[in-house]
Order: sequence, then C-alpha cells, then structure tokens
Amino acid sequence: MQNWVDFTAIKRSVELGPLLRQYQVKLRRSGRDQYRGCCPIHGGDGREAFHANLSQNVFHCFACGAGGTVLDFVAAMDKCSLREAALKLAHQTKVAHSEPVTPSRSERVTKKSKPLSPLGFTLRGVHSGHGYLTLRGIQTATAEQFGIGFYAGPGILSGRLVIPIHNESGELIAYCGRAVDGSQPRYRFPSGFAKSEVVFNLHRAAATGQAAVVVVEGFFDCLQLHQAGVPAVVGLMGAALYEAQQHALLRHFHRFTLLLDGDPAGRRATATMAAQLRPHAVVRVIHLPERVQPDQLTGAAIREILQPDCGHSPIR
Repeated sequence: MQNWVDFTAIKRSVELGPLLRQYQVKLRRSGRDQYRGCCPIHGGDGREAFHANLSQNVFHCFACGAGGTVLDFVAAMDKCSLREAALKLAHQTKVAHSEPVTPSRSERVTKKSKPLSPLGFTLRGVHSGHGYLTLRGIQTATAEQFGIGFYAGPGILSGRLVIPIHNESGELIAYCGRAVDGSQPRYRFPSGFAKSEVVFNLHRAAATGQAAVVVVEGFFDCLQLHQAGVPAVVGLMGAALYEAQQHALLRHFHRFTLLLDGDPAGRRATATMAAQLRPHAVVRVIHLPERVQPDQLTGAAIREILQPDCGHSPIR
C-alpha cells in the first residue's frame, strides 16, 4: 500500500518563506509579507514577475502562470507530482502519515483545498465596447457573452479590463483585472486566488457536450478561439497544467488539442502537458510558428489549423 500524506497538514505546517530560502530564491520586499522578484520556476523575463505572499503562504508568477501553495511550488521546482512534493515535505517536516488507508483520487483532490466560494455579486458598469478589446480583435458581442469589459468603478480593479472567472459549475468566483495602459501588474488576481485549481471557460466548454477540447494558455487566446467558432476551448491562465486542473478536464473530455504559444516556454509546456494527459486521453499537439500566440491568429487561420487533416497527428 502506498504511503498516504495529508495535503492539508502539509500546507498548514510548511511555511513558504523558509522554503524559498531552501531553494535559494532571492526576492525583495514589496509590502507587508509581500515579496517579488525573478521567477525561479521558468527563469525567464520579468524581474518582478514572481510574487510571494508569506502570510497567506501562496505564490504566483505573472509571466509563466505558475502559482499556488507550497505543494505547487515544490512540484514545479522539482518537476514532480503534487503527491511526490507532499511526500518530500512530509519527510522534511516529520508530518505524520496518520490515515490508515489510501484515499481515492477524488478524495485527494477534494482535500487539496476548499472550493472557492461564489462571489455573490457582479461588477456594474462594465464597458464591453472598450477600444482595448477592439485592438485585441475581440468583438463586442464576444466580450458581452463573457462579461468582459473596462471597469471605471471603485476598488483595485478600477481602470482595468475585468475578466469574470467561473468555477466548473458556472458560478462566478473571481474577477481578474487586465491593465490597458501598460501598468503593472499586467494581470491582477484576488489575493490568495489559486489559478492552479481553476480552468477558465470550463463551464461553457463542458456545456457543449463534446468529447474533445482545445487547451490554450490565456484569456484572449480562449476568446479568439470561441469567437472563431470553437466553443469547446479552455484557458489555463498560464503555461502549466496542474493536478486539480487536469482532473477537472478529464471529468468532461477524453480528447485534447494543445494549442499553446509558439515560444520556448510554450513548447516546453506542450511537451509536459502531452506527457501528463497521454495515459488518460488522446492528445493532439499543434505547434505555432515562433513568437506567434493563438490570439494573434485570424478566425480563418484558427479554423484551418484545427482541421483534423492539417498534418498534426494525435499522440496516443
């Protein structure tokens, strides 16, 4: 029988601060319990893309999209599963393997964290015809369908493009604020929001009843594909597929097309995701040209590359 480890106990007993020092991550203080610096996971551009909140014990990189708890951090740094990360931390911290039986896969996922609660409100006065959306090629009808638009009301999202994020059941759980004037951070998520546990647009894609889904990285990639007539499309809000996201997707689909950014990070992420999904589903990979993102394609180009006879064979 495999050893069982309590994810909740690990996240409660392991502090992110000492863990960052253990991995020799150098960050600068940007507020109370807030630190930022270069991302140790992807090591790419963005001197202040990596944010860590030590009081909430969470991190997020606004460049590569990695984020979550101490378990997600170790899994990303050591390129291992969440369970392997939990076992490593349990060994280091002497957390007891107290459960007498090994839980099922669904139980492990449930124990990972509490589901994000529905907001219970919606922002008013969202302008879906803003010029930034037009600049990005998003039609007003598409923006209205997704509830996306410029918000000039009060709060930390004021002066940003707001993007509603729903859970698997279609309940509104968060808003992401996208800067339209080059200010930082480019994307602002609620404090403590774990992107690693949510798949953008999953509720709409699942409602199509299709067995196949297209997986992209960002919000605008998802919008462009939907606008091009591809309703079964989801966005990972980054270049990584985390365990909770994978389980959620596999509950609804068994055929996947990976259409990530045409850069080195996108190529690496594609290979990793294909390997993750391959034991459970049919996976098709489409590589875009260098420096090309799905949201930069025309609707006709999107429909063409997604044709089954365009030379991209499935990986089984």
